[in-house]
Amino acid sequence: MTAPILEVRDLGKSFGGLRALSGVSFAVPAGAVFGIIGPNGAGKTTLFNCLSGLLKPSDGHILFEGRRIEGLRPHDICRLGLARTFQIVRPFKGMSVIENVMVASYGRYPASADAERHAFGALRAIGMDHLAGTDAERLSVAEMRRLEIARAIATEPRLLLLDEMLAGLTATEAGALCDQIVELNRRGITIVMVEHSVPVISRMCARSVVINFGSLLAEGATQDVLRDPRVQDAYLGSAAA
Repeated sequence: MTAPILEVRDLGKSFGGLRALSGVSFAVPAGAVFGIIGPNGAGKTTLFNCLSGLLKPSDGHILFEGRRIEGLRPHDICRLGLARTFQIVRPFKGMSVIENVMVASYGRYPASADAERHAFGALRAIGMDHLAGTDAERLSVAEMRRLEIARAIATEPRLLLLDEMLAGLTATEAGALCDQIVELNRRGITIVMVEHSVPVISRMCARSVVINFGSLLAEGATQDVLRDPRVQDAYLGSAAA
C-alpha cells in the first residue's frame, strides 16, 4: 500500500462556541487524486485553511510526509511542499499574468531571471504561457482559475489542495481544466480537491471523504462513498437513492 503523504488525525476547529470541525481523520496516499465533498457549510474550506496554516486547529494533528505541521505558518508549510488554491481568485492588481506567478516563484528562486523562467514553466504546465504578458485583471473566469493553479504550482508543491476550482466554469472549460489537473498529477503532484460536481469527483478521484456538519460522514473508494445512503441523504439528496 502506498504510504500517505498527508494524515489528518482527530482534527478539530472551534470558533468560540461554534464547532466547525470535530474529530476529522483520514489519510491521502502519495500520488493520488483525492476528493473531499460535502454540502455548503460542511467545513471543507475550514479544513483546507487548517491544512495550509491559515487557521490553527483547536485539537488534533496534521502530518505532511510524516512531519507534524499543525500550527506552522502558511509560508513555512508551503516551503515544505504543500500548496493550496482559493475559491475566490484575487490577482495582484497592475501586474501581468507572469508577474503574478513570479511572486510565488520567488519563494524558491530569489533571482528575478530564475523566478521568471520558473513562472513561465508553471504557466506552460497549466496551458497559459500564451497569456504571460496579459494584464491579470483582464482574464476570464476560466483563465483566473488557471492562474490560481499556476501560482500554486510555482511553489513546487508535492501536495496541492484545490478548493472548488471548477466553480463558474462551463462544461467545456471544466473538462479542459480537469485534463490539466490530471496531467499535473501524472507529473508527480498529489492532488486533494474540494468539488461539488459528483461526476467530476467520480471520474477523477479513486478515494474520497465526505464531511457533513464538520464531521467525517464517510470515507473510502469514491463509488462506495457515493452509494452510501447517509451521503445520498446529506449531500446528494434523498431522491438520489
